[in-house]
Amino acid sequence: MVNDWMDFNSLKDLLDVTDGNLSSHITALEKLDYIEIRKEFVGKRPKTSYRVTQDGRKAFQDHLGALENLLNGLT
Repeated sequence: MVNDWMDFNSLKDLLDVTDGNLSSHITALEKLDYIEIRKEFVGKRPKTSYRVTQDGRKAFQDHLGALENLLNGLT
């Protein structure tokens, strides 16, 4: 949420997950329009980057609010 765009390998390293695990989560987030995907070439190598959409930010904020309510016993 704090970075504009992040590439696949940087996300994988940051989250300490496998390629397959990250790929399945990215697919789910993309289907919900929570992330935007940009594919480009750097030299001859493909580079895929991601950033959160407005819908994604709202869903994240809603999730945080629900967690706060749960922790405060307001569910």
